Amino acid sequence: MNFRERSVIFIATGCFSGKVPIAPGTIGSMWGLPIAYCLSKMNFWAAGVVIAAMTSIAVVISHEAERLLNQRDPGCIVIDEIVGMTATLWGLPFDLLTVICGFLLFRGFDIAKPFPIRFFEKRMKGGAGIVLDDVMAGVFGNLALRGILFMVRDG
Repeated sequence: MNFRERSVIFIATGCFSGKVPIAPGTIGSMWGLPIAYCLSKMNFWAAGVVIAAMTSIAVVISHEAERLLNQRDPGCIVIDEIVGMTATLWGLPFDLLTVICGFLLFRGFDIAKPFPIRFFEKRMKGGAGIVLDDVMAGVFGNLALRGILFMVRDG
């Protein structure tokens, strides 16, 4: 592998954290937390643009990593979990309750893949199939978390 290919694998695997033998998706999701913290300091719409750009980059990186690894949606690719975690916490206060609930909701939706999340994983190929199901899990997590926070804090 040349430098470019090694760099793609490095980024796709979340600095090789996706190569851990147990729960690589959970470890990868943790990489999304410092990014989500930084995004929480930004304007809502600016953070949304960053997440959209991250999603686009993740699709390209994941597609190339899948090709290099010669495997469909390999578990070691965790850039999708990183982006999904940022989507879960987008526009929400970054505090202990939000982060813990958001993390658990995202992992739950990512693992269970209720409709239409599974649709994205099954019907889309390459990088889009790898990334967009996690982004949808993040959207579900974000909406569920907003409901929970409304009931706990405002209800």
